[in-house]
Amino acid sequence: MKILTVNDIVHLIQLVGLNHFFDIVIKALHSDFKRWSDFQLSPRHAVHFKDGVIELMPCADNDFYTFKYVNGHPQNPQFDKLCVVAIGQISDCRTGYPLLLSEMTLLTAVRTAAVGALVAQYLSRAKVESLAMIGTGTQAEFQVIAFHHVFPFQTLYYYDIDPFAMQKFSYNLASMPFQIIPCRSIIEAVVNSDIVITATAAKARQKLFSIEDIQPGTHIHAMGGDCPGKTEFSAELVRQCKVVVEYIPQSIEEGELQQCMDYAIHAEVWELVCGIKPGRVDNQEITLFDSVGFALEDYSILRVVDQLARQYQLGTEFHMLPELADPKNLFVLLN
Repeated sequence: MKILTVNDIVHLIQLVGLNHFFDIVIKALHSDFKRWSDFQLSPRHAVHFKDGVIELMPCADNDFYTFKYVNGHPQNPQFDKLCVVAIGQISDCRTGYPLLLSEMTLLTAVRTAAVGALVAQYLSRAKVESLAMIGTGTQAEFQVIAFHHVFPFQTLYYYDIDPFAMQKFSYNLASMPFQIIPCRSIIEAVVNSDIVITATAAKARQKLFSIEDIQPGTHIHAMGGDCPGKTEFSAELVRQCKVVVEYIPQSIEEGELQQCMDYAIHAEVWELVCGIKPGRVDNQEITLFDSVGFALEDYSILRVVDQLARQYQLGTEFHMLPELADPKNLFVLLN
């Protein structure tokens, strides 16, 4: 079994280049969503605690089984720990043997940004001049870079309730080829933006803005409503949008739709990718991708890094399992 540490993943992305890595991941996501029926799919298994949640996210086709272990603990930064950390595994379906164990904290941020950029190609207007980033925490820079790679906008507006997070965000993006404008409120950030990305951490029923605060034709990528009891928008706003989700059985439990399950969802992502349902049909409709994160996306990026790690000869082979001359004689290890 191969082990890919965070240092291996960082080295891999540096070798490939972040923008090219986004290209590879977006292409893999598109390909895997297009073969949706090949996969065994299920909602993630979540165990909730007072301080957060721990989840397992499985996905498999006929060849490979993958899963991700991931947490969500919003108060962790006060203990100098990340809100979200993750580990992923690929196993061989033929034998059940694990093939790869990889860090996925960094990879989760990349794949979340990549799927947002992929879906925006179906739901955003063709011409995107400005983007708003609401919530400038751990995933924000990845979102902005992925979206700019697909939609080379000229202006970025951003806001967070934490001024230090805003400073970190602007510092990390200072070399990017667009204007970066800090805002004093959410409304100031979203009012003139073509795309709005929301990535807030508060586990609460929020109303970040109303439909009247954004322009006709806006595309919203809503990331923050990602567990039961945690939403970013009112049911009224959601009902006025063309809504796309990753996987309905999961989204009605964890996404914005948990508060308005009676609302008719326009499509799942795979239906857009396969051309079964249309994306945006005019420049006036407001679209919303209610993104909660789905195991198929982890499958895609794990397969990508597995292949690239072989190409660049990265990672360490680790003998974790018994290797026996007689596979029926396990006791020999103790004899």
